[in-house]
Amino acid sequence: MTSSSTAQKTTGKVILLGAGPGAADLITVRGARLLSQADVVLHDALVTEEMLALCPQAEKILVGKRSGQRSTAQAVINEKLVECARKYKLVVRLKGGDPMMFGRADEELRALEAEGIEVEIVPGVTAALAAAASSKQPLTKRGIARSVAFFTSATAPGHPEETTLPDCDTLIQYMGGREAITTAQRLLAQGRAPTLPVLVIENCSRANERILRFNLGELEKGLADCHGPVLVMFGEALAPRK
Repeated sequence: MTSSSTAQKTTGKVILLGAGPGAADLITVRGARLLSQADVVLHDALVTEEMLALCPQAEKILVGKRSGQRSTAQAVINEKLVECARKYKLVVRLKGGDPMMFGRADEELRALEAEGIEVEIVPGVTAALAAAASSKQPLTKRGIARSVAFFTSATAPGHPEETTLPDCDTLIQYMGGREAITTAQRLLAQGRAPTLPVLVIENCSRANERILRFNLGELEKGLADCHGPVLVMFGEALAPRK
C-alpha cells in the first residue's frame, strides 16, 4: 500500500496558474517562468495563442469550458490532471483570470489532494480588476462606493438557477452576457435606480476589447450581441468623470 507521502515523491507537481484576463503580457512574471518550464499545459478555451507561445516546449492539452457550449466535463479534467501528474514532472493547469475566482479550483484541488499530488497555486489578474483598468473606472470611490461584490449566475447542476444578488455598492457579474438583462430587471425590482451606471466589457484586455456604457434602465431593454467573454459592472462609482 502506497502512502500519501510516497505518492508525492513518485508523481509530478501541479501548478494551478492564473493566465490573467487575456492579454499575454498581463500574466505574472512567475507565471511566465513556470510556463517556460512546464512539461505539459492543460489550458482553458479562452487562453490565447500568444499565451501558449510562452511554453513552446510543453505538450498542450485543451480542456476548455465555455458557458452554453460543448466543453470538457470537470470530472474528466480532474482525471487528466492526475494522469499527467503521474507521467510528467511539472504540470501546469492554465486558467483564465485567477484560479481561485470562479475557476473550479476547489474541485481540482480535491482531486489532486486525494491522490497525494503536490499542488501550488499562482494567482492571476482577475477580469474585474483588468476591466476597471481598461475602462479607467475604479470599483471603489470615496464617499460613493466602499464595497464590491463579485458574483455569477452560472450554477452547478441541481442547484437553483436564480442566485441571490449581493447587496453592495459595486456589483461585478462574471460570465454575465446571457444574464445581463435579467440581472438588470432584478436590480430594478429591488429598487435600484434606472439611472444606475453600467459597464459591459467584452474580451477584456485583448485587441478586440469592447467597452459599452449603459444605465440600468437601458440595459433592461437589451444588450448588443456579444461573442466573447463578457463582464458586467453595476454601480455609481462607474459614472463617467466630469
